[in-house]
Amino acid sequence: MRRRHAAALVTVAAVLLGGCTSAQDHAKDDPAAPRPGTLRVLASSELSDMTAVLDRVRKDTGITLRPTYMGTLDAVDLLARGGADGRYDALWLSSDDYLRLRPDAARKVVSETPVMSSPVAVGVRPATVKALGWQPDQVTWGQVEQAVQEGRLTYGMTDPARSNSGFATLVSVASALSGAQSALTDADVTKATPRLKEFFQGQKLTSGSSGWLATAYKRRGTVDALLNYESVLKGIPGLTVIRPRDGVVTADYPLSSLAASDARTREEVRRVTDDLRTDAVQKLITDTTHRRPVVASVAPAAGLDTTRRRELPFPGSRSVADGLVHAYENELRRPSRTVYVLDTSGSMAGERLTALKRALTGLTGDFRDREEVTLLSFSTGVKSVRTEVVDPKDPQAGLTAIRRDTDALSAAGGTAIYTSLEKAYDRLGDGKDTFTSIVLMTDGENNAGAGAGDFDGFYRSLTGTGRDTPVFPILFGDSSRTELQHIADLTGGRLFDGRSGSLDGAFEEIRGYQ
Repeated sequence: MRRRHAAALVTVAAVLLGGCTSAQDHAKDDPAAPRPGTLRVLASSELSDMTAVLDRVRKDTGITLRPTYMGTLDAVDLLARGGADGRYDALWLSSDDYLRLRPDAARKVVSETPVMSSPVAVGVRPATVKALGWQPDQVTWGQVEQAVQEGRLTYGMTDPARSNSGFATLVSVASALSGAQSALTDADVTKATPRLKEFFQGQKLTSGSSGWLATAYKRRGTVDALLNYESVLKGIPGLTVIRPRDGVVTADYPLSSLAASDARTREEVRRVTDDLRTDAVQKLITDTTHRRPVVASVAPAAGLDTTRRRELPFPGSRSVADGLVHAYENELRRPSRTVYVLDTSGSMAGERLTALKRALTGLTGDFRDREEVTLLSFSTGVKSVRTEVVDPKDPQAGLTAIRRDTDALSAAGGTAIYTSLEKAYDRLGDGKDTFTSIVLMTDGENNAGAGAGDFDGFYRSLTGTGRDTPVFPILFGDSSRTELQHIADLTGGRLFDGRSGSLDGAFEEIRGYQ
């Protein structure tokens, strides 16, 4: 869907495998190793809220589910490229709709049994609902678009190129605004593009995961609404959750066996699936996760609207799905402005600097049209600052310049992390019409320039765009987890681990947040 590299995706999987969560702690063991009575599951990231359910399944069946969490679309790419072969026994995505458009991935799945469901919805602040004069059960996507045009509604959503909640939202909006009466076609997307451009002017917050989106929404308080699955929105206090009456796309969370698994493993998947669909577990699912049961004898949890809504069809071809995401990334959404704060101190000499250059060079295949990229290299102080823009009229010129700037990086000196971060914030401008972020990569601890306390005071003095710009630090080499986690927590960012696999995967994963 975007210009990814197979090696980067495999690295992402390795990074995520090292941090997977399950009913039991396997952090000290090889997470890919098969174990009797354990199913290794490649799962959508939003299923991390299913801990209580997984514990119940283990008690009922004696089978432990050991999930590795990943964005749904990235998981499909990994499956298609063979990166999941031999490492997983089952697949549990929010939806297999996109997978079905990928024959190279679909042939690796031999069963699909829906476990629960959750439709796309709009979560809006009650004060905004009142100001707009909306009746929640009567709102349409057209009314949402009108509110955006009038400057009365801003929102956040996840990245459709990574997250199925973002992709399902994009399909829902495009289908409704194009007036498509069946599965979206290329002509429908073209027809809807002018309205979609206006609609996405209201997006002020983006994310690679639903969890971080919810956290950023509560922290910043700068948008009026979130577009996501109903189950996610129901978990955020103080939102009025609206299912637009002109239709939405619904996730059905099928648990699927993989074709490469043996008969014993498939039988265990069947046993787990049967248990998940029992009345008792279905009730536990809807009560604890706000998802809807798929068993008719179990009522949805209190507060879930049972009014019927039109189910919008999924695109019928991969070309339409990919074209829709490409349009979103390069035309419809606000462009990104990112400052990469790169440690080029003496300790980065040799293989570490080579790894950094390799990761950044590979990442150029993923930069979007209109994106502004600044490479700020530092050691004892800021050494160089280079800013390039990927101009849609000649994108290769910008990408070539970024590669040239990357190749020019050299290692020497100390490590002035906080001074360099302050300089990065000074480079952001007002950020009014962009998604702004800072990526920090360091292989050591701060030993020059401003200290942690100085930076804390600097950050707290920021206002507007500066205060809302997160730092995404990457653990690498001998960097301090405590130091970098504090920076992420202070600025509302997220810490990424470049030590479990390589820098390629960490840089690639951050893309969903830019």
